[in-house]
Amino acid sequence: MPFPIPAGTRRRVAIHAATPWLCVALLAALPQAFAAPGELPFAEAVRLASERAVLLDARRAALESARQEARRAGALPDPVLTVGVSNLPVTGSDAFATQVDPMTMQRIGLRQAIPAGAKRDAQRVLAARRIDEARAGLEAERLAVRRAAAEAWIDLWASQRELLALRGLREQAQLASRLAHARLRSGAGQAVDALAAEAAVLELDNRIAEAEAGQIEAQAGLQRWIGEGAVAVAGAPDFTVVPFSEAQLLAALDRLPALEPIDARLETAAATVDAARAERRPDWSVAASYGRRGAARSDMLMLEVGVGLPLFARNRQDRGIAAREADYREALATREDRRREQEARIRADFARWEGIRHVVNLHVQAQIPLAHDRSATALAAYRAGAGLQPWLDARRDELDLHVAHARHLNRLGRAWAALAFLLEESQ
Repeated sequence: MPFPIPAGTRRRVAIHAATPWLCVALLAALPQAFAAPGELPFAEAVRLASERAVLLDARRAALESARQEARRAGALPDPVLTVGVSNLPVTGSDAFATQVDPMTMQRIGLRQAIPAGAKRDAQRVLAARRIDEARAGLEAERLAVRRAAAEAWIDLWASQRELLALRGLREQAQLASRLAHARLRSGAGQAVDALAAEAAVLELDNRIAEAEAGQIEAQAGLQRWIGEGAVAVAGAPDFTVVPFSEAQLLAALDRLPALEPIDARLETAAATVDAARAERRPDWSVAASYGRRGAARSDMLMLEVGVGLPLFARNRQDRGIAAREADYREALATREDRRREQEARIRADFARWEGIRHVVNLHVQAQIPLAHDRSATALAAYRAGAGLQPWLDARRDELDLHVAHARHLNRLGRAWAALAFLLEESQ
């Protein structure tokens, strides 16, 4: 025959059973603007990470480097100043005499190399592609930083919820301990029950201490992205709804920021192929020099035009072209592999998010209220004279369920972030 529950206890059980679900619903619906002072809303954490992350400074520096390189791409090389002596005797009695031989002259001149126009054009195109690659890397890194900050915020949020749930269970454990000691003093209880109830409080204190350490660790993880000041968080988004459906993300696969650096690298590889082909074009050079001779002799002017002769293209330029074409094929295959990987990841992330969401809903709607009812009923029965062991078993199961629920909330949030931060416009 089941133990009769007093009416007042039934009302308390019903209220406590509804509490977890109400807390989750209120937390998900709470606007971020209503976060308590000193608490960091989710959107604010993501924004701060976009502004303060050192990784983004590195990417911005790489983009500036590419822009500076582009400004000099295709420019003519620096001219060469030449100074020397021509037709200087080195043997006989007039060796190294600059005024004896009428052909000896002191010479000064300039030489300018003029690379082929196709080469200079290819250099400019290649520099532009490297700017695109650096810009794509910056955008992909910015989205990755936002996601990492979101995951760090979720870690702290879940650790706070776990700690809050454990502290809420401590009151019931202390009540059971007081009841056990009171029954022991009255002679109606056993010492083993009092010790077991006290051990249950100590076990819960250990769990709370472990959760507090986990919260400090999560705070440190968030501070990596936003700097000092991340002590508490509030204003969680609704992790049960993602901004895009699976079909929408798969349709937008080719414009995901995660793939843009690979696409830009492919375009850079194509530009290097064009630059290698341009190496077949001969370079030119022009030179002018002025030669001064003795006072009785006229000075000399020299003009010169040179052209490169790519006579060994098969073992030089053609080898370079073949190497760059192989690089392009590598980039093309890598891009296709990353695309397939991203497609598989989207499908897997959606499956994981759906599965965890189902578990969390089951916790909230059935398991947590049921575990709370069982624990409250067992404690009411112990108060009325039944044994303590049913409450100890129910309390342990409820404790494990709350810890598991908090960790599933963490996994749900991370699965949500993996999908929500795939496209920039989703945030």
